Amino acid sequence: MMEGQKKHIEDMLREQEIYIATTVGTSMYPMLRNRRDTVVIRPCRGRLHKYDIPLYKRGDKYILHRIVKVLPEGYIICGDNCLHLERDITDAQILGVLTEFYRDGRQISMTGIGYQLYCRIWTIGYPLRAAWKKLHAALRKVRT
Repeated sequence: MMEGQKKHIEDMLREQEIYIATTVGTSMYPMLRNRRDTVVIRPCRGRLHKYDIPLYKRGDKYILHRIVKVLPEGYIICGDNCLHLERDITDAQILGVLTEFYRDGRQISMTGIGYQLYCRIWTIGYPLRAAWKKLHAALRKVRT
């Protein structure tokens, strides 16, 4: 690699089998906080499961969102702070999967009971959050 040339995430996952970075964005809030939490991504080992958080690429953007449904041909994925369901995400698009993250120096494992409980409650609550966000947006429009 030439000096000044930036390695892509795909290269790091292939060569080192790990990618560690600070998150950017609010689509996975409150689980992942913008520019505050550090994620650990590793290559996938087979098909992913509901509640896994894959890293995939859409255009030039890297996306880290939760699987809400597994289909034979792919996945339905949604960010924890998003309303839009992303359909038709295939295994070929997925670069790796979140295996752990660090918040304020503390490791959070994706296999821990606290995380397992969080992701199930958060996913079950999606319809209520969606209704609340739509109502909140409508009220803001009325005020302006």
